[in-house]
Amino acid sequence: MSAERAFIDSLRALASDPAARGLMDDCAVLEIGNEALVLTHDMLVEGVHTLPGQDPADIAWKLVAVNLSDLAAKGARPLGVLLGHMLGPGDDRFAEGLGEALSRYGVPLLGGDTSSGGPPRCWGLTAIGRATHRPVPSRTGATAGDTVWVTGPLGAAMAGFEALRDGTDSDSVAFRRPLACLAEGEALAPLASAMMDVSDGLLLDASRMAEASGVTLALSSADVPISVPEARRADALRWGEDYELLFTLPAGAEPTVSAWRIGEVRQRGEAPLLLDDRPPGGPLGYEHDWDRSAPARR
Repeated sequence: MSAERAFIDSLRALASDPAARGLMDDCAVLEIGNEALVLTHDMLVEGVHTLPGQDPADIAWKLVAVNLSDLAAKGARPLGVLLGHMLGPGDDRFAEGLGEALSRYGVPLLGGDTSSGGPPRCWGLTAIGRATHRPVPSRTGATAGDTVWVTGPLGAAMAGFEALRDGTDSDSVAFRRPLACLAEGEALAPLASAMMDVSDGLLLDASRMAEASGVTLALSSADVPISVPEARRADALRWGEDYELLFTLPAGAEPTVSAWRIGEVRQRGEAPLLLDDRPPGGPLGYEHDWDRSAPARR
């Protein structure tokens, strides 16, 4: 078990309020009268989620996008964000990129906090949204007989990271400035039995959905759309950071947005995840570890 999973498990007893969803989801859902607020918080860490010398404007953009992606997986409409910012070089560029991202999504900055510290630097963002459909989608609703879908090709962020790292002329925008699938999430919320975004790798995130729902997700590797050469298919299934939506639909239902069917939900077997009818070998995706001797994010 990774250090990340072990720590989250240790917190479950503290997260007893129903809004926490047992820490089985990326968002909290706070019911208030006839409305439901959806809240999430994600961090970016220098050297883990970013490359040395990366443009702070791109870091700010990504910080916004990854948090709004969590809201998208709940079909939530963003209401505002709170920023946690560690001061340092390039703060003017960070503010510029933050403004660009918030303008792109029409989301206001509501407040936050600043601090000195680092290196490494870290940045956090809390995003607040309003649910557009009740019940709010979760990871826990997949049932045997459902179909499994993804909203778009995978691998562009991996290719973008490699282009930025290697200083090539290839397009790196998918890694630097990802987009949250807010419209798709809102459209799918009334239909999906389970939904989450693909942040840590399709295989790892599908395994998490299966564990939360108590089922087995059986995926067909050939049916997963990728945006990199076929020789990189296995890498694209594990790399993550594409922020597409992974979701399940009841048998016979069809998505109302562009999406690819990539598998089916089965009764829980020996493994939570099957790839081409076998448990996938090796690491499924990225999980954090506190050990400084362990390899960094990428």
